[in-house]
Amino acid sequence: MIIIHEYPLSIVEHHGFRKFVGGLQPLFKVSSRNTIKSDILKIYDFEIQKTLKMLEKNTSRIAITTDMWTTNNQKKGFMAVTAHFVDQNWNMKSRIMRFIYVPCPHTSVVLADVLYDCLLDWNLDRKLSTLTVGILLDRLPMSSLMMGGRLFHMRCCAHVLNLIVQDGLAVLGDGIERIRDSVAFWIASPKRDQKFEEAARQLRISSTKKLALDCKTQWNSTYLMISVAIVYKDVFQRLHQRESQYKNLPTQRDWEFAKEICDRLQLFYEVTVMFSGSKYPTTNVFFSIDM
Repeated sequence: MIIIHEYPLSIVEHHGFRKFVGGLQPLFKVSSRNTIKSDILKIYDFEIQKTLKMLEKNTSRIAITTDMWTTNNQKKGFMAVTAHFVDQNWNMKSRIMRFIYVPCPHTSVVLADVLYDCLLDWNLDRKLSTLTVGILLDRLPMSSLMMGGRLFHMRCCAHVLNLIVQDGLAVLGDGIERIRDSVAFWIASPKRDQKFEEAARQLRISSTKKLALDCKTQWNSTYLMISVAIVYKDVFQRLHQRESQYKNLPTQRDWEFAKEICDRLQLFYEVTVMFSGSKYPTTNVFFSIDM
């Protein structure tokens, strides 16, 4: 339960939790925080060994994806390394092999060292098919790679699309910020959210979509935020007349521009969804149809 829901280890010391468990089974003795920590590490070691055996038995090559993640509060960098492969029953499988702290500076050399150590730990250095970064190519034996490593470096298509679209969204500029601020204002509290929904009902807007704030670095979330906000543009206008604290109303030009941008981004969004699939192989999309 603690692993699945990412509860803090201290939950076993909480009075309410102990009372709840006692109500279910008075004879059950709740473990201490240290015992829980030890049990979780045992589960972790067991899962590692199970995954190692599965990868050893698997005869197909392994594709690796990796990305960096930075914490908001401590600004520490972590690397996630994921293995993708097709098992003997032709089922697509993915396993997170490592989620590890990477000390600064996050240069290509540092990232390559961390990634290479991970591959050695999992005995994957001679079973690779493709990698989404190319900084390891000079460390791996060319004889173990397909076509001598010519297909080893796979550009992340979703990332390339992200760079293209981010440049396009820059055209909206302040317009996006006004829409973003408007969405943030009306979802900031349950009271405002309820007021917004009531205004939508009064204007007979039948959509059941909820406003959602985007993540600035993920254009697809910006696309979804704008596409929903456009549906409620009349609601924003009406509430601007009734709510004195709501000041950053998008202009009519902002809405027209946003609609035009959304129409163009729909295709990019659909392609990104296709590239980001996890239940089916996507490497084949890299090759042209006539190959």
